[in-house]
Amino acid sequence: MALTMNDVDRFEASRPRMEAIAYRLLGSASEAEDAVQETFLRWQAADVDHIEVPEAWLTKVLTNLCLNQLTSARVRRETYVGHWLPEPLLDGDSMLGPADTAEQRESVSYAVLALLERLSPNERAVYVLREAFGYSHREIAEILDTTEAAGQQIFHRAKKHVADGRARAEIDEAAALRVVEEFLAAATSGRTEPLVRLLTEDAIAIGDGGGKIPARAKAFEGALAVAKFMRGLFKPGKSKRALVGGSPGVYTTTANGAPALVAVLGDRVIGVMCLEVTSEGIAAFRNQVNPDKLERATRRWAAADHGEPLLHAF
Repeated sequence: MALTMNDVDRFEASRPRMEAIAYRLLGSASEAEDAVQETFLRWQAADVDHIEVPEAWLTKVLTNLCLNQLTSARVRRETYVGHWLPEPLLDGDSMLGPADTAEQRESVSYAVLALLERLSPNERAVYVLREAFGYSHREIAEILDTTEAAGQQIFHRAKKHVADGRARAEIDEAAALRVVEEFLAAATSGRTEPLVRLLTEDAIAIGDGGGKIPARAKAFEGALAVAKFMRGLFKPGKSKRALVGGSPGVYTTTANGAPALVAVLGDRVIGVMCLEVTSEGIAAFRNQVNPDKLERATRRWAAADHGEPLLHAF
């Protein structure tokens, strides 16, 4: 049965919300788009006149498609080269979804998306639907074909896992950006000590090159190790310029609602470094350099004016 324009419009009205849900569940913008498109195909094949609550039906189909994808993704990530990190979304991207509450903003932060990777698919789904989109436990139970009590238990377990990984308090955006500027100044000074002072004692630095761009398989851990790595990363060198094809411009921006550094070469974003800035210092650097995960960021970056870079790396 062919969809009417009204049926298509109903789906399109739900698309932004579905993309935001799918991105939080999958950590990948491209996979989120695929899941939403597959949901449309299911909508197209359904007898939509007999669907009483289209939003609930679409959310259930989408969530279960994402759960299947998460299960297979776990198998694929076992053979992934190096660390797997989520695909970063730059400031203003519609896929970031609602940001009215602290819970909504935190649920899409790069730090929390990395933590969600530790949850089971069901824990992740319950956490996202409840924390970021305010679905009731009854609605979540219907989406996941479980009981309301079981859903509540899953949610409390998932929330505890996330809270345990987010023990430090973050600071406001203006203060965080000042810390990032101080970090850039310290990283380009050629000295380790100023960097160490900006980091938490247990700071980490992780990179995702996907086997396509060199990235250390093991994370750097501890303030001194991270500071030495950052000092070396920002140190000029012909070999680095040869590796990336030039000297990229470095800009400060926000990605997933938190401070980030974007490295741009020509018209391409070649790296997004997401910083986890807390009241105790910078706790983590998560650097996405896998070109497959930077295509959306490149399109987003090209559509806006950013002025001159703060510096040219290498």
